Order: sequence, then C-alpha cells, then structure tokens
Amino acid sequence: MSPHDMDRRTLLKLSGLSLVGATAGCLEGEEETTTTTTEESGGGGGGGEETTTTTEESGGGDSSYTIGMVDSLTGSLAPYGERNTRGRELALAAINEAGIGSEGASLNISVEDDESTNQGGVNGAQKLVNQDGVPLLIGSVGSGVSIAIHDSVTNDAGVVQISQNSTSPELTSRPDLLRMSPSGAAKGQALASLVSDDGHDTVAVTWINNDYGTGLSDVFAETFESELGGTVAYNEPHDQGQSSYSGILTEMASTDASAWVFITYANEYTVMVNEGFDQGYNTAVDYYGAESTVADSIIENTPAGSMDGMKGITESAPQDQENYQNFVSAFEENYDATPTVWSAYAYDAVTVAALAIEAADEFSGEALASVVRDVTRPEGEEVFNFEEAAAVLRDGGSPSDINYQGVSGPVDLDENGDPPGYYQIYSVEDHEYVFGDYITS
Repeated sequence: MSPHDMDRRTLLKLSGLSLVGATAGCLEGEEETTTTTTEESGGGGGGGEETTTTTEESGGGDSSYTIGMVDSLTGSLAPYGERNTRGRELALAAINEAGIGSEGASLNISVEDDESTNQGGVNGAQKLVNQDGVPLLIGSVGSGVSIAIHDSVTNDAGVVQISQNSTSPELTSRPDLLRMSPSGAAKGQALASLVSDDGHDTVAVTWINNDYGTGLSDVFAETFESELGGTVAYNEPHDQGQSSYSGILTEMASTDASAWVFITYANEYTVMVNEGFDQGYNTAVDYYGAESTVADSIIENTPAGSMDGMKGITESAPQDQENYQNFVSAFEENYDATPTVWSAYAYDAVTVAALAIEAADEFSGEALASVVRDVTRPEGEEVFNFEEAAAVLRDGGSPSDINYQGVSGPVDLDENGDPPGYYQIYSVEDHEYVFGDYITS
C-alpha cells in the first residue's frame, strides 16, 4: 500500500463510531452519562434524535478527547449539513484507528444542530463551549451562522473555531475564524466572468439576505460592472424560508436582463425554479448560480427541463490528486455514493482538529490555536493522512515540520485563516448536474 493511501481497514471501521463521548476535559477515566446525537447517513431530513448513553471507562482504559461541532441538520441548509456527516465519520474512523498521542486516545465529536439560523448556531455553540467546555469547535455551514458563533461565543472564550463549509468573504476579516472551504471572493469573480463570457451584458441578481448572500453578490456585481463593463439591472435580496418568491421573479422579469443569477440556498432555489417553470421564465432567460444551487434535493423536487442550460461555479477538489481519489474510493465503498467536495471539507476540518490536538502541549484553546495553522503550512513535510502526520510528530517533529495535504486539496491556512481554492464550472443537462473545467484561485 502506498504511504499516501488511506487505510481501508480504518475507513471501513465505521460501526460504533462515537459522536459524543467523554466530557471535553481530556483523558477521562470514569463512568459518565452523556447525550448523544444520532444522525442518519442517508438522504433523509437530516434530523437527529437524542438518546442517553452511558460510557464506562476504567482508569486503565482508553482515553478520549471531545471537541464540538455545530452543523445544519434541519432548516434551509440541511441538504448541505447532511453531506458533512459522512466526511466526518470517515475522518473519525481514520483518526481513531491510529489514536491520538502516546496513549492512543480516541477523538469524539459532540454535534449540535444550528437549525440553519444564526441564533440556533449561537445556542448550540454556547452549550458546547459553556456547558461542555470544548476548546475547539467545528462550525458551521452557513457563513452568517459561523460569523455569529465567532462573534458571540468562540472569540471571547478563546476557543478555536474551524468552519467546514462557510465561504463568505466576510470571514476573511476575522483571522481567528479558520475555514476549510475557500473564500467566495474568487468564486464571485469567476461567476461574473462566466456570465460575461457567455455573451450577457445585462443581468438580474437575487441573493439570500445574510452574510453569504451579501458577500458573494457584492463581489459578483462589482466584477461584472466595474471590470467587465456589464449592467446589473436588478440586485435585490430575498428572505430565507419563504413559501413563494413569485414577487422577486416578477421584478426580475420586468428588466431587460438576459441572465438571472441566483445566490441562494437549496430550499429557496427549489421554490424559485418551480415558480419560474410555471411562468415559463426558464425558457426566456439563462439561469446561473453558485455552489449553493447544487444539491440532489433540488433535482429531486423540480420537474425535468426546469433548469436545463443553467450554469454556475462551485468549489471543487483537485480530481487528479491521489489523496482525493483514495477518499472517493473509500467513500463509495462505504456509502455506495460519490462524495461532494463539501464532504471532503468536513473530513479535513476534523483531521486538522485532530492534528492540532496531537501537536499541542495541552488540550486547551490557547495551545490548540498556537499550532493549528502550522500543521497545514507549506514549509513542512507533505503528509497525506492523520497517521502519516502523527508519525512525524511522534518522532520528534514540531507542528511546523508537517504540511497536511487535505483530501479537498492543500489546506495552507494563511494569516486570515483562509485556504487556497479550487473551483469548477457546472451546468444542468437533462436535469442532471454536469461538471466541467477547473479554475484555481
């Protein structure tokens, strides 16, 4: 087996994974009662049920570390939160097969649902930080949710926060808010270029009224008008979770725009597509979108032909990278499905967290913050999985001696907490997503 291959025994050892285990204070060795969030890996509603689990550990038994995660299990972002589950499971299996530290401690993740809202995210983070005492928190999907968690909870508490999926350019202004997915700034520029290159000089844009929508729409509009000489004839927000957006579509149709750009979430876009199909708008103008208009639930809940010809820009993993290919193989073998890059981001968020724990002098927010960037930086030796990285550290290496190459691509967290980005052009053909050329930021 290649040293860069994932251990298949590790990735297949998924039964009995602990998403919640010992308390957040590391290296517990006593009987505990914990609340476990049990999640379905399939394409269901993304909800979880709470059960009470007793974990028995003797003084000489396995030790464990517990970190927190705030994810979108219900609400508008549930289609995206669901796909994080499998990436998280695969990462946990690989990490726990190798064990953390000289005692081979296990990693547990306590998961809270943010309900796809800022307040839900803050509530979940407060429980994890203030009650459970986690020193590191992964979260969330929505950019606004991640920012709210940072500003209201983790920043003041000195807790390391790593977002698995948030892309808004606004996160860049918060250097302590790390993320695995790249900033949407380059994506907004690429989307504007795609629309312009297709021959459109007038567009109508509607964007979801939060930090994600604001950040991406601002970059798109600035690029399309100031750099490409186009006109944004309509540029208005829409609220999350509405049952109808016919008023927005009517206003867009009243312009002379030949292209409509949707910067929104899966549930909202599904409503818009269905209403646009009913009014025949889909044949009158060309649709464009970003990564958030790519979801199986959209295809499943809209009629054939309602989106054909749509194009967009989405984050992507480097398909030719061996590390990613191994991840895809393991994912398909375990779940009989092909992963998205968002599953890869979730995998990398968990792995980087585990590497920080392995490298830090103690299990505290301050200690983890001092090493979490170093384990991803390009100055170190390239390592392609947790076991390989841990071996370097246990052989006397320092955090800066390793450069974790994620399954989503090089992580290389910069001074703003941002990684580099890979993007891909997609289109909808015969009511299916088709992925084409790559763009690198």
